[in-house]
Amino acid sequence: MYPPHLLVPMREDLTSVGFQELTTPAEVDSAMTDQKGTALVIVNSVCGCAAGAARPGVKAAVAASPVKPDQLLTVFAGGDPEATARMREYLLPYPPSSPSIALFKDGELVHFVERHHIEGRSAQMIAQHLVMVLDEFCTPATA
Repeated sequence: MYPPHLLVPMREDLTSVGFQELTTPAEVDSAMTDQKGTALVIVNSVCGCAAGAARPGVKAAVAASPVKPDQLLTVFAGGDPEATARMREYLLPYPPSSPSIALFKDGELVHFVERHHIEGRSAQMIAQHLVMVLDEFCTPATA
């Protein structure tokens, strides 16, 4: 566990653009149970190299994509271990990975980006990949 005050900027990096932070197992279950539509989930992390690209990559993808997930959710590994452990149950069969990015559609995990797919990639590369994923799985907004 990291001191809470050190995590504030990394939490706000996502919550400031609309991600709902889930800090307890009950909040995770509430967001994931009977989930309809699409939910983009980022397992946030302190890791400088991978999380330092994952957060801006996810934000850029959501901003750039013409289609948006219905929910933007985040848990913080190293900050909220119980919530993260519960989210990882929804991410099975993938092993724990932080940071990581998941897309759910109607409660089903349809795409997962593990840490080893984030490491060594720029935020722009991550964003480009996620824009394609969102385009494939998310429904365009109706006017």
